[in-house]
Amino acid sequence: MRTRAAREVLCGITLRAGPGELTVIAGSSGAGKTVLLETLAGIREPAEGRVLYDGAQPRGLRATLGFVPQDDIIHRQLPVARTLEYAARLRMPAGTPPAAVDAAVARVLAALGLVERARQPVGSLSGGERKRVSVAVELLTRPGVLFLDEPTSGLDPAAGAELMSVLREVAAAGTTVVLTTHTPSDLLRGDQVVFLSPDGAAVYTGPPEGLCAALGVGTVEDAYRAAADPARTAPARHGSGHGQDRTGAGHGPAGPLAGAARRGGPAGSTRRAAGLGPGRQWALLTRRHAEILLRDRLTLAVLAGSPVMIVAMFAVLFRPGAFDPQAPNPGTSAMILFWIAFGGFFFGLTYGLLQICTELPVVRRERLTVLRVGPYVLSKLTVLLPVLAAADALLLAVLRALDRLPAGGWSVYGSLFTTTLLSSAAALALGLLASAAVSAPGQATLLLPMLCFPQVLFSGAFVPVPQMAWPGTALSYAMTNRWAYEALGSGVGLEGLWAHGGAPLGPPLLAAYGDSFGRPAALGWLVLAGFTLVLLAGTWAVLLRRCRRADRA
Repeated sequence: MRTRAAREVLCGITLRAGPGELTVIAGSSGAGKTVLLETLAGIREPAEGRVLYDGAQPRGLRATLGFVPQDDIIHRQLPVARTLEYAARLRMPAGTPPAAVDAAVARVLAALGLVERARQPVGSLSGGERKRVSVAVELLTRPGVLFLDEPTSGLDPAAGAELMSVLREVAAAGTTVVLTTHTPSDLLRGDQVVFLSPDGAAVYTGPPEGLCAALGVGTVEDAYRAAADPARTAPARHGSGHGQDRTGAGHGPAGPLAGAARRGGPAGSTRRAAGLGPGRQWALLTRRHAEILLRDRLTLAVLAGSPVMIVAMFAVLFRPGAFDPQAPNPGTSAMILFWIAFGGFFFGLTYGLLQICTELPVVRRERLTVLRVGPYVLSKLTVLLPVLAAADALLLAVLRALDRLPAGGWSVYGSLFTTTLLSSAAALALGLLASAAVSAPGQATLLLPMLCFPQVLFSGAFVPVPQMAWPGTALSYAMTNRWAYEALGSGVGLEGLWAHGGAPLGPPLLAAYGDSFGRPAALGWLVLAGFTLVLLAGTWAVLLRRCRRADRA
């Protein structure tokens, strides 16, 4: 395999992994263990060499293989049994009866020793127990081959040994288990060891008890140093390996992964099992996301607390009566409308920023089997949009009750609510896009001020759009807050209020804004809806790209 710099990652690796066998891939950091594992699993496609499963190429079988990456592939908010139930409903064929789903969940709970933890939230489990839940998810569909990337990493020795014992039992039941590890003791618990040198060659392939003798060392720890010595490992690199050499990869009679495998990019199109259609997938993902949201008390507190906090700030910042036709206050009314627009934007952005980056490993793994990105993104919108609608309605209702908004009928407040909700929806889509683009929640948090400041500066509230320099005017067209602000002004008839004879500051201020509030609110709605669709499409595209394995050396 080659990296972007055309450096060969793996070469001359030949092995066979049979049913009921546990194969351990070891070697120093950067030796290519994960690259080899992903190649065997069909996630990466070698430019040279091949991988066969019972004589078939793995690409079409990828959805039927089990793969556990280093990161957790489970939601921590859900109980263990509910996590497995959702995974089973998502992965098992459409029309699978509930009794069959329950039976599959009960089977893997018993097999992995998790029956007593079934009702316990995943987040409250130990590291070893969480890893067992990840393995349980993969065993729901009875894969013939189970791949695991450093399953004992981060576990204490006792937890690591316990997990390896569980994997031995999984192998004993007939599943081919292949894993990578950095833990020396794991090598002794396998049936076969593939030991890689730092340059990606297999310096030993065979039973674990023959490793030390083959490399001329006394301990497994010393084997890591010996593997880096060309003089001691040269014979193995040229095909006269030590110990019991095996050919092939997969379970049953299989062809070899042989020769110099060179990087050919991620494997091609993913052929999914006959799972749920897009509509049913959307419904299931929506239920799962809603349950996750309801079980996450901190997130619920933030969702409920944000509008309450902003309403309280409105109450202490602005005096009542700014929209009184007999004595209007143009400056205050303009600022109230701006902060309403920004409040809707802030609600949507903060609700969306942490939605995807916190569960990206789960999405990536599910994408390898049955997950469709479109229904996944729409499920986020489906769950969060009603919450945003409630927050926006609360904001407008309280401000009207406190006399921070003008009196008006359903037409006025229908317009205000529509504008605020569309502003929140566009911001939610922006938050989802940012969340799909980053790799960690901390990065998403750092994006918050970077996304907010332009919306404040170029909305046209503090510097009217007609008064901006031409670059600022051009930027303002890309700000959803500008369109929300102008639509709100149009909805309350701000031009008519400012032109009232009792407002001495009205005409000059109105002239500074030009025709900002003279366009119909529906134009702002159309623009905001367009932003929402474009940003959701961007989220879909970015997430689809990120679900493909990044090229790694």
